[in-house]
Amino acid sequence: MRAVPPAGTHGGDGVAVARSLGLDPADLLDLSQNMNPVAPDVARLVARHLDALGRYPDALEATALLAGSLGVDPDRVLLTNGGSEAIHLVARVLGGRVRSEPEFGLHPRGSSGPVWRSDPHSPTGRLAGRGEVADVWDEAFHALATGRWTAGREDVVVVGSLTKTFACPGLRLGYVLAAPDVVRRCAGLQPHWSVSTLALAVLPDLLRVADLPRWSSEVARLRGQLVTLLEDRGLRTEAADAPWVLVHEPGLRERLAPHGVLVRDCASFGLPGVARVAVPDEAGLHRLSAALTRMDAAG
Repeated sequence: MRAVPPAGTHGGDGVAVARSLGLDPADLLDLSQNMNPVAPDVARLVARHLDALGRYPDALEATALLAGSLGVDPDRVLLTNGGSEAIHLVARVLGGRVRSEPEFGLHPRGSSGPVWRSDPHSPTGRLAGRGEVADVWDEAFHALATGRWTAGREDVVVVGSLTKTFACPGLRLGYVLAAPDVVRRCAGLQPHWSVSTLALAVLPDLLRVADLPRWSSEVARLRGQLVTLLEDRGLRTEAADAPWVLVHEPGLRERLAPHGVLVRDCASFGLPGVARVAVPDEAGLHRLSAALTRMDAAG
């Protein structure tokens, strides 16, 4: 059996892993990336806007629509090429440091400056308590954990990822929510036409079909089923509010991948021997169950 390639710094490396194992990427269930398992069919929405490929981007309308969903003025929102660009821009403008480890790997690790915190926390998945304070909040998974777009904190900077909410990593849609002067400074560092015309064109449709309360409820239900599935196999789990579950089982990534399911190795978070398993849909739960059976049989 071919060796599973070493885990990268981030998840979502299913194509590379499948290639190394001689598998068709379509036959590998990538649970190393956390996406909305009950998102609508984005491809169907995108297909309605292919004429946008002949135009340069203009983010004005899409920005106003997203600002309306967030409940803020448009001058407080900057659309970005995914959540990663939002983090990169805010880190360049403000710098900063994480409050404590472990924390999401893309956040800055300075010795001073604004304090960054993910909410729900990555990797534990816990939502922030009322008394927790930070200056920059990463709300990439907040909508899926709470059913609300944002926590609505005052006088802070927020970075977000529509990629996660709508399960569309190929579209690259994120945002910065901040005071207008911070937004302007971030925009000044952003390349021209950072967000594609196609992504901007489909964003109104995405916002129209968004059903955050239902999605959050469905994620919680599926997360419970995932925990039951894993614990029935004798695996020790740790679940909170996010669309993933931590599993305390050394080597799970390497043992499971040859059987068609990829999970995230959390060593890069400073959690050796822990895997992160994204919450899948019903079909994904069945595929994971079958893969665990094959893994156990292989010894």
